[in-house]
Amino acid sequence: MIGLFSTANPDLANDMNQPNSDVTLPVQMQLEAYNAKDIDAFMQWWADDCEYYQFPSTLLAKGALEIRDRHVARFREPNLFGKLISRMAVGNLVIDQEIVIRNFPEGRGEVDVICIYEIENGKIAKAWFKIGTPRLD
Repeated sequence: MIGLFSTANPDLANDMNQPNSDVTLPVQMQLEAYNAKDIDAFMQWWADDCEYYQFPSTLLAKGALEIRDRHVARFREPNLFGKLISRMAVGNLVIDQEIVIRNFPEGRGEVDVICIYEIENGKIAKAWFKIGTPRLD
């Protein structure tokens, strides 16, 4: 499991020494932009070569353009909102527990999501999402 989050980045030691507030900033800012459905503000926190996974290892999008395309469609959902339940940071990893309100094909509802972000140079380099079973309203 540890290998899943490892990186070949030689600056990892420097990232590991960042204060938690610095590491969590890109995650908080992209969440705020997500809730505002502001794609440009959202994307400024993602690295150009970022990777976006369904946990544990299914690559859903590679690179900022693919992540942008996924979210342009998502941001059209009228009820979209990510509610932060808890957040922790360990080194350059930030783990969020969220409840996300969405417009599913079956109707409006919510879903539990665990979000794991790897931060490098102040941007989200990799992200993993473990998504629960949707609950319809």
